[in-house]
Amino acid sequence: MSVWGKLAGAAAGLAVGGPIGALVGGVAGHYVIDRDGEQEGGADGEDQVAFTVGVIALGAKMAKADGVVTMDEVNAFKEVFKVPDGEMKNVARVFNLAKQEVAGYEAYADQLAGMFKGNRKLLEDVLDGLFHIAKADDEFDPTEEEFLRQVAKRFGFTDTEFGYIKARHVVASKRNPYEVLEVEPAITNDELKAQYRKLIAENHPDKLIARGVPEEFIAIATDKMAAINEAYQQIAKERGL
Repeated sequence: MSVWGKLAGAAAGLAVGGPIGALVGGVAGHYVIDRDGEQEGGADGEDQVAFTVGVIALGAKMAKADGVVTMDEVNAFKEVFKVPDGEMKNVARVFNLAKQEVAGYEAYADQLAGMFKGNRKLLEDVLDGLFHIAKADDEFDPTEEEFLRQVAKRFGFTDTEFGYIKARHVVASKRNPYEVLEVEPAITNDELKAQYRKLIAENHPDKLIARGVPEEFIAIATDKMAAINEAYQQIAKERGL
């Protein structure tokens, strides 16, 4: 079942809870529940619902941080999530509820950090999704960067780790390939190759799905893999590998 079907299941009673659960409840009345004759619960379903609604909510708070939501950002969100036309209204309802909600971004970030404790790669995937939306209009605003930095801290990432994540999302011509690969320039060739293989394995679309990223979010994995490959190729060319 797609994540949108699972979101309908959450509206029917998955125990998501917290501020994210409140957002799901806020749109429950607008859903046609069990439209496919089945509901999919369980931990995986709840994780994917929390992941999806959490990114929508944090995206709304980020939009509020820089004061404007552009069509590019809206289109980027639709691209990332592969939102069917029939579900866009429900996504918009979650987005608008989160934007209006008095609870700050901290509440959503803290809930995700708690739910995905021990699954830092999934929290990194959340940040990747937010970066993708933020950079969509080619105007990566300083307020957006600071917002993402604070979310990353809530998730338990250091400033150095945040810098690595950010490096994959800056304009290709301005990327530091070593930061993209999360290594120092003094790394040996063998260590470089090992790190490259590790990152490729961790960010393969199948791995993302296995750790709870909805299938609709795989565009992020594709972009990340492209940045990793490009960075490695640049360094390999410089080193004559």
